[in-house]
Amino acid sequence: MNSKKPTGGLADLGTLEKSKKMNKKIYWVAFIVLLGFIVSCSGGKKITKQKAIIETEAIQAESELEEQKQKEFEFLFVEALKQKMFGNAQKAIQLLSSCLEIDPNSSAAMFELANIHAANNDFTSSSLLLEKAISINPENKWYKLLLAQIYQQISKFSEAAEIYSQLLQNEPDNLEYHYTKAMLLSNAQKFDEAIRAYNIMEQKTGVNEQISVAKQQLYVLEGKEDEAFKEIFKLIEFSPEEAKYYGLLADLYQSQGDSENALKNYNKILSMDPENGFVHFSLSNYFLEQGDELKSFEETKKGFLSEAVDIQTKLQLYMMLTANRDKSKLTDEKEEQLIQLLLEKHPDEYLVYTVYAENLLKKNKLAEARTALLKALEIEPNDYTLWERVLFIDNDLQDWDGLYKHSLQTVELFPNQAQVYFLNAVACIQLEKYKETISISDEGSVYVIDNPQLEGQFLMLKGEAVYKLNRFEEAFKLFDKTIELDPENHIALNNYAYYLSLSGQNLDKAERMSGKVVERFPDNSTYLDTHAWVLFKKGDYTLAKFYMESAINNGGENNPTLLEHYGDILFMLEKLEEAAQFWEKAKNNGGSSEVLKRKIKEQKYFED
Repeated sequence: MNSKKPTGGLADLGTLEKSKKMNKKIYWVAFIVLLGFIVSCSGGKKITKQKAIIETEAIQAESELEEQKQKEFEFLFVEALKQKMFGNAQKAIQLLSSCLEIDPNSSAAMFELANIHAANNDFTSSSLLLEKAISINPENKWYKLLLAQIYQQISKFSEAAEIYSQLLQNEPDNLEYHYTKAMLLSNAQKFDEAIRAYNIMEQKTGVNEQISVAKQQLYVLEGKEDEAFKEIFKLIEFSPEEAKYYGLLADLYQSQGDSENALKNYNKILSMDPENGFVHFSLSNYFLEQGDELKSFEETKKGFLSEAVDIQTKLQLYMMLTANRDKSKLTDEKEEQLIQLLLEKHPDEYLVYTVYAENLLKKNKLAEARTALLKALEIEPNDYTLWERVLFIDNDLQDWDGLYKHSLQTVELFPNQAQVYFLNAVACIQLEKYKETISISDEGSVYVIDNPQLEGQFLMLKGEAVYKLNRFEEAFKLFDKTIELDPENHIALNNYAYYLSLSGQNLDKAERMSGKVVERFPDNSTYLDTHAWVLFKKGDYTLAKFYMESAINNGGENNPTLLEHYGDILFMLEKLEEAAQFWEKAKNNGGSSEVLKRKIKEQKYFED
């Protein structure tokens, strides 16, 4: 109820009291109106008070709700940062998304979420979040710096440069911002703007090698060779005793086809600094472009012999030369010479021996390559990649003693690498260390994470060892688990099929498994032999003969086992003379079992 109504009511009542001309009826009407007015005023005060209480309670409740939301936001935000620190990116994303549900304008949550997306190479989501965060909080330079990095990642160089222009408004003397802006403009192919940016930077720093070289390169791209030369001459004038500036000048002359001035300045470097090994690489390139391969390689060798050139530079150049042999005119003989120079000048650098090993591996000189790698490991024993390479070479050479020895050394250095346990188990099974195979397979499988194929390989080796210990049913169960984990494990499929054929069990299953392997490897004599032998055991001698002939024709012509098996098949097909001939061939190729001797002696088939 507003204040005007009570004032008006009292005035009307005064008028009624003073007027003697008003009748009684009017008086009572007025009195009733006034009475109603008084009652209504009294009720209004009560309602107003109640309303105030309700509004106060509502404000308090709203305040408590806001406070509760704020606490929830803070908890989720801190938890998100913790999960991010622990590397649980997906959980952190969920928590930060919940933060934005509570406060859709939290630029801090947007920034952290953008950071995670950027780390996951989701630059689209990251840039959108940062753009919104900057619109909410335009003064935060960290938001802008991250967005500039992302723009750079997705080749939005102009947009990234614009962000650095904004940052420079607040920090005009930040040289890093100036340089990055200029570099981004250069990447955006805005060469004139980039040069202006470098000029602004140069006004603050004075003559600077990094700036002048960058400008020189931009001038060359623009076809402004005179301006490019001015930048190098400016450096020489600023520091005439610096030999590398003459190298820059020589390179620029060379790029412009001025060979005479290029050579003149390369030689000037040698006169100023005779021990400068780097100039020899420039001279090598110079002579190569002149078509003088002999002089070019001589200069390369001088650079490799130089004490002033660090090993990293030499190795980088070696990689460049070998990567593009046509352009560098590098022959096998020249490559070997460079390697020998590296070994001569840097006998204690393990990387030199790795380069040597790679060279030997290309020539399939496995044993020599392994020797080089072992020499590298004497110098740097903690390089897991080199140990693994040695183990693979041991396996390729079928040097089971070497594989056993080296894998034990590697397990000791790297006890969490499942692959090393597997290779050790391979050596154990080949060396007939069956109990050790079982124990190392169990130990190694503990370190297998999300790799069913490797887990299956461990079970396969364990199954092989268990089978050799005559625990056949246990072995078959292990093979079943192996194939369940990796249905494409052709070694397990082949061996399991063969063992089933020897036992005469589940021959249909054995045929399916060996048939699958032969279908995938139709030219492998070992797998063809297994399939033929399964068919032999099933009594399908004609088909067995076909596959055994394929096995012999695909590299098994001197394999005593295959020759003996073929003789067995021929015997069952009642081709007795041919059977005897192949049993004899098996003996002549190294077959020496007592069963084979009985077959030859008695001219009949006997089971093993």
